[in-house]
Amino acid sequence: MTESVRSYTGQRARSREEEETESENESASEELHCPECGGQLNPDTAHGETVCSDCGLVVDEDEIDHGPEWRAFDSKEKDQKSRVGAPTTNMMHDKGLSTNIGWQDKDAYGNSLSSRQREKMQRLRTWNERFRTRDSKERNLKQALGEIDRMASGLGLPDNVRETASVIYRRALDDDLLPGRSIEGVATSALYAAARQAGTPRSLDEIASVSRVDKDEIARTYRYVVRELKLEIQPADPEQYVPRFASDLDLSDESERRARKLLQNAKEEGVHSGKSPVGLAAAAVYAASLLTNEKVTQSEVSDVANISEVTIRNRYHELLEAEEQVQMP
Repeated sequence: MTESVRSYTGQRARSREEEETESENESASEELHCPECGGQLNPDTAHGETVCSDCGLVVDEDEIDHGPEWRAFDSKEKDQKSRVGAPTTNMMHDKGLSTNIGWQDKDAYGNSLSSRQREKMQRLRTWNERFRTRDSKERNLKQALGEIDRMASGLGLPDNVRETASVIYRRALDDDLLPGRSIEGVATSALYAAARQAGTPRSLDEIASVSRVDKDEIARTYRYVVRELKLEIQPADPEQYVPRFASDLDLSDESERRARKLLQNAKEEGVHSGKSPVGLAAAAVYAASLLTNEKVTQSEVSDVANISEVTIRNRYHELLEAEEQVQMP
């Protein structure tokens, strides 16, 4: 008797579940199609309604709008009206998720705070800064990322290079590569590697000019970081330096194309092997300016490329000889 009751109860439960499933399917089909004509339903977000595209029946109204209550007609106006925070970024030690207290001692209406309120805000700033850098790792990151941002600004590097450099430094910190090396040295080598990866390389002399460590330490730390992190960095291409040199010297596009052609011919003849890419690029820019009748001196090119005039003259003759070899039948 008990087994029959259990089987009957199980059948009732299964039938109830089947009925609920059928009712859910029917309601889903009704939501997709018009209950009057079976036409397609389209949401009208402007009026908060769901309307049948065939007969015009308003199936649902007063829908909840989950979007903003304001309207924007261009991207600038959208950014001004948006009330969300900035996106997360690796260029900040806390990835931009913490809150900063402004340095201005004014309230929301622009009125100056009283002396007691100013003291209170100063204490809040102090505690906020302590909470943002709770341990030694965060203090390390804060100092290193500040150095990366300062050096990148001095070299005119874009944000994507700064982001990549920050990621490389974070990896070096996580892999415990910092002991025995300075924070500035690892940060500088990370920026040097990121610039080469992004195709906007800077020479070691340029990097050393904005760094707090010397050139030898940068080169030594760079080799160590690249080896330990297994970074894939291609050898620097002299053509990558040409646009920057040509822009700093106010040369025309024709001179830039001519300099690229000289470097391509040098590669075909194998002249670039074992030569500094910066010296080859500077010599190519100087030779191209002469070939296009633009007045540029060796001294000006030397100042822009940060190399000696002797190097420019030597590479200049080698590039012209390679040009003659390519043109010979």
